[in-house]
This record gives sequence, structure tokens and C-alpha cells, in this order.
Amino acid sequence: MSTLPRLRSVRPLAHRRPCAATFLSAAAWLALAAAAPARAAPDASAQGDPEEPPRVALHAQTTYIWQRKPAFDAAYTGPNSLVPTRERSYSFTATADLALRAWEGAQWHFNPEAAQGIPLSHLAGAGGLSNGELARSSGARLKAYRARFFLLQRWDAGGEAERIEPDFNEMGGTSTARRWTLVAGNVSLLDYFDPNPYAKDPREQFFNWSFLTPGAWDYAADARGYTWAGILEYRTPQWAVRGGRALQPRESNGPQLDRDWQHRYGDQIEAESDLPVALPAGPLRGRVLLFRNRAVMGGFGDALAAGQAAGGVPSVADVRRLQTKSGWALTLEVPLGPDAGLFARAGRSGGRQETYAFTEIDRQVSVGGQWSGAAWGRPADRMGAALAVNALSASHRDYLAAGGQGAFLGDGALRYGSERVWEAYYRLVLPPAQTAAGPLQTAVSLGAQHIVHPGYNRDRGPVDIFSVRLHAEF
Repeated sequence: MSTLPRLRSVRPLAHRRPCAATFLSAAAWLALAAAAPARAAPDASAQGDPEEPPRVALHAQTTYIWQRKPAFDAAYTGPNSLVPTRERSYSFTATADLALRAWEGAQWHFNPEAAQGIPLSHLAGAGGLSNGELARSSGARLKAYRARFFLLQRWDAGGEAERIEPDFNEMGGTSTARRWTLVAGNVSLLDYFDPNPYAKDPREQFFNWSFLTPGAWDYAADARGYTWAGILEYRTPQWAVRGGRALQPRESNGPQLDRDWQHRYGDQIEAESDLPVALPAGPLRGRVLLFRNRAVMGGFGDALAAGQAAGGVPSVADVRRLQTKSGWALTLEVPLGPDAGLFARAGRSGGRQETYAFTEIDRQVSVGGQWSGAAWGRPADRMGAALAVNALSASHRDYLAAGGQGAFLGDGALRYGSERVWEAYYRLVLPPAQTAAGPLQTAVSLGAQHIVHPGYNRDRGPVDIFSVRLHAEF
């Protein structure tokens, strides 16, 4: 299981739309970058110390996602609706991880990232949005920015020695089975909390936002999904507990973070443990997450009352004040084999305040799984299938029915129904390209989504969305 961390995310160059050729060019750049540091690195075996971990490391990835939505039926369309006509969408990201082993147990990581994309319907119209690689800041111009810059520090606390494999934002090495881990800096909370191995990464697994993390967890982040945070974890072979405080955006889904971390913040604590159920592939794993957000938010009840008093349409923007929003999430993981298993999630937030940093889901239950292609002779391939049932609180429904607009929702009216997101994908791994630093891994994924009652509205949909994803990393 997670050892803090295995990290993934979720733009001046050309203004043109990236295509497969752009992706292939980025993949070629990755291959060249992989070779460069290897030529400069000294031969550890020649120095007689083959076990000494490297002082510096480089990882990189690039991902291109193309999506198509056919036309669907809709009785009406509002400012924040999925457009009922046919649409196409794309996203493109490229990320590097530059790492330095600073002192005993310490790693510094810096992630420059570039991103570009055009979402379906200006990224609105559903609680479960279709592409986890797209954010509120997405646009047709390629933009470069700092995604992460953080310190990771481990302290051994006893037990047998364990090897930690190197990965993106993880330099690897050895540590004891019981250990403390501190992460401080510019990060994504999704890298550390709810480390579900079967539904986490839109660059390799499910595309839809419903499966990135528990949907009701309104985790603190800017419009790109990053924040500044301090996170502390204690881990043993059977259980772990972690907690952290992160900066909230200055306004709902805004690009700027609020630096007053003592008064406005996002707190979360999570515990996970092996459960007493014996399975051939490993122990059953359970996890509980509690969160508490403090920010200047608008309440749905306040907005409805103000709208009725003024004789107009309610708006949470008119009634914002310092409030607290809290909630919980439960996750169960059932391992079936290497990189294969089932999961179930359930979560709930108070649902009285507007969505502040993630998406408009107040209640959620999701189930699904990931399977290896070993049964048909392709052990590196993966396929997944999942269902999420998303729901809104009563006051959130009333607000939208009265014509209110949210961060992602607003059809102008509402005949409420729970939103159901079905998704399946197949990830085909291509033969690796050998470089001096190791293999360059590439994969092609095909995906399909079926969304019933998009935006929680029985008067609209269902909607089908088809996806193609190209991914390369070293």
C-alpha cells in the first residue's frame, strides 16, 4: 500500500491544438531526457558501491486525451449545462520530476508542468466531469507553471528494513517497516490521501472525476488542483494514519490561494488498516477519511432566503461568509492479484455550502475494479470498470431548481435525479523503448462513459462520452 508517496497529478508555445504528432514529439523528448542524465551519472558499480542510492533523479510523463460526446436529448439548457449538441474535447499535459536527495531520509522534489486543453461544455454540466486531466484553468494556449515543490522527510521507527521503489516524486531507497513521513510544500492532496491503487490516476486509470477520489471530499486546492500543505504520516506493516492542513483558494475554484492558514484552511485526517479477512492476493484494506474546511463560502439556504426576499434568482456569491464544511469518506480495497483488485467508496459532506475546490458532489457511493491482462497473455495491460452514484443535499437541489448557478452546475431549472456514471477502459501497454536511463513506457487507452441524469437532472440525457488516451513516462 501507499508509503507516502506515489504521485500523479492531474501550458508559450503553439496556439494550435495538440494532436498525436505532438504527443509523439513529447515522447521523443522524454526518451532524450531519459538518456541525458544517465550519460552524466557515474557508474556506481565501478566505484564499488552498487547499493548507494542516487543523489539526483529525473522522471517525466506526457499524456494526451481526446474525447467525443454525441448529441443527446435535453428539455432545456442553462449557463452551466452540458451542451446537448455533439462536442469534441482534448487535454495535453507534460510533467517533469526533478529530485535531489538532500540529507539522511530527505528528498526535495520540483515538478514543472505544462498543460493545454479544451473541455466539453466549458467544464460544466455534471458532478462527475469526464476528464480528470482538465481543470478550471484549462485553455487552448499551452501554459507552463510549477505544479509541485516540496520536501519529503522520513524517520525510521523500527522493524524490518523495507525497500521503497523509485517512482514519480519518489527517489526510493530503504526504510524500516515502522516510520514517520513528513511532506511539506506545494503538493496535491490527492497524492497522499485515499491512495486507492485501482481508481486514482486519470493518466492511466479511470477518466471521470467521480473516480479520482471520494467525490464528496471537497479537498483544498487551487483551480489546477494544487495547494501548499503540511502532511505527517505514521506507518506500520498493518496500519497507517496521516493528517494535514492545506491552503484554501481565496474564492471558490479560484487560481489564487489564501495564505491565512490559521483562519481559513482545509484539514483532513485518514486512517487505514488491514482487516481480518484472509485473501490469496493479500489482506483486505479499509480506510476512513475525515475532513473539515474553513473558508469564506456561500450557503444554499442563505442564498435561497436572500433570493426570495429580493424577488430574484438566488446566488451563493451574494451571501458568502466564513463557514465550516465537513464530511467523511470510507474506502474498501479487495486485492485480486498484482495490480488487480476491487474497490468500494462511500462519502458524504454537509452539503449546506457551495463547492469550494473540487466538484459538486455532496453524497457518493462508487464501486469498481481493475484487472490485469495476464489471463489473455498480456500481463502489462489493464482494464477497469466502475459505477458511481452521485447525489446532492436537499438545499443544494432547491438552490439549483430555483435557477441558482454553482461552480459546475446550473441548468436554470432542475427535476432532480441522482447522477449515475458508468465507465470502462482498456489500457494497452506498448513495447518499451530502451534508453540509457531505462525503459520509456508508453500506453494507449480506450474508454467509454455513460452518464445518466447529467447535472442531477432527469430532464437531460443520458450522455455517452468516448475517450482515447496516449501516455508515456520514464
